[in-house]
Amino acid sequence: MAVRTSARRAVRRRRLRDDLLAYAFLAAGILCFAFFSWYPLARGVLLSFQQVNFVTDPTFVGLDNFRALVADPLFWTAWKNTLVFTGLALVLGYLVPLALAILLNELRHLAGFFRIAVYLPVMLPPIVVVLLWKYLYDPGNGLFNTLLRGAHLPESQWTQSSSTAMVSLVLVSTWANLGGATLMYLAALQNVPGELYEAAELDGAGIRQRLRHVTLPHLRFIMLVLLLLQIISTMQVFIEPYQLTGTTNPDTVTVMVLIYRYAFTVNNDFGLAAAASVVLFVVLGVFSALYLRLTRRAD
Repeated sequence: MAVRTSARRAVRRRRLRDDLLAYAFLAAGILCFAFFSWYPLARGVLLSFQQVNFVTDPTFVGLDNFRALVADPLFWTAWKNTLVFTGLALVLGYLVPLALAILLNELRHLAGFFRIAVYLPVMLPPIVVVLLWKYLYDPGNGLFNTLLRGAHLPESQWTQSSSTAMVSLVLVSTWANLGGATLMYLAALQNVPGELYEAAELDGAGIRQRLRHVTLPHLRFIMLVLLLLQIISTMQVFIEPYQLTGTTNPDTVTVMVLIYRYAFTVNNDFGLAAAASVVLFVVLGVFSALYLRLTRRAD
């Protein structure tokens, strides 16, 4: 009996030691997440109610920053440009990776090479991608205008023209990010049972029927997830318009660029920038909640 009791105590001590070790690792992760995610979020919300320039003492101004945002015409222009960019990015960046994944899934030769080629832009630093396309878009000696001159076609201003600036930014963003989405779609396609395609072919289904009734239903979940992630990421676009068109072009200024203007260039008011960030956070949060609720209801 004494031996059995001693063994039980040893087991309990071992379990307690393992539990404490697990909680210690968990606490470290929670502390890091709180310090680098929750604290900046709470700090940003607090700054949105203050007038802050990090030179003088902050002043509590209540809702004045939000009233200034509503009264600023550039704020609404930035939201319009952001929504336009998001819509154009969805047309290209959401459909092109899906088409590429289906094409790569059908390849029987050099499939590995083309998969690496598609994913290669993702491995490049974003600033390198933007600088590369900045050279391509150069109105003087850029590659695109050089090709147009060689074909005796009219040249374009690309990022300087109001009619082509936004499309030019979308092309850069799509090229830089389509590799990740393509590989996710491709991984999902690898899990589609081949027997379903064989059965569809025996039933006389063509390519369109197999795509509609076999491929897309199996990709539905990953398509919904990537749609949400892409909308959130494109509405926070910053590097492309900042590097290619600057912060003063009203045709391409986005919400993130406007936040940068408020904080570092024009106003030097971090409270106003924080207020714009809070508005963007609330809009994306509400949209995400509604999207998840609607898709869950549809499922």
